[in-house]
Amino acid sequence: MKENHKIVIIGDGETAELAYEYFTYDSPHEVVGFAVETEYKKRDEFFGLPVVAFEEIEKHFNPHDYQAFAAISYTQLNRVRTRIFRAVKEKGYTCASYVSSRAFVWHNVEIGENCFIFENNVIQYKVKIGDNVVLWSGNHIGHDSVIEDHVFVSSHVVISGHVRVGAYSFLGVNATIRNGIAIAPHSLIGAGAVVMADTEEHGAYVQRPAQRLDKKSDQIKL
Repeated sequence: MKENHKIVIIGDGETAELAYEYFTYDSPHEVVGFAVETEYKKRDEFFGLPVVAFEEIEKHFNPHDYQAFAAISYTQLNRVRTRIFRAVKEKGYTCASYVSSRAFVWHNVEIGENCFIFENNVIQYKVKIGDNVVLWSGNHIGHDSVIEDHVFVSSHVVISGHVRVGAYSFLGVNATIRNGIAIAPHSLIGAGAVVMADTEEHGAYVQRPAQRLDKKSDQIKL
């Protein structure tokens, strides 16, 4: 059976705009339309393509003929994206994943559905990435690590080898995760945080904000 590359993007916000751009110019997929929940639908057209009510998406794009992509950010610690992803699956759609042609992905990496993997990610040997995961640009995912479902990884995060990132977690810009660490489900790792031990479920871990020294900048020897 020939793979179907026509997709409908769920959403019409900034993430949907990015998804349209990346799928259109750096993938074999053809975006044919958008779908938005009726409560949030404000327009009938986006990029010259139809915007339909999500509740009636099957009437316009049969799940046997089209794939879908839930283009939602990390709102409510990924819960909104997860709700939409599950609703799409319940309607019978296969969800496409985008992996940038400028990402380094080792041959035995496993990637699930509805993933959004941007440029300059390094994904090493035997990494497993679940469904509905976002890897923004420039991250390092170390060998033998596992990223569970519904995770959002911001830019320039270092995940060392043999790390497990639990479902629904959010990792902020420039966070560093030591090798062998388990990030518990629903963890929030703040920008610049250095995680040296396992986290607890629903825990929030942040780096102390920058503090001004008593010396002036030109008194510091660089």
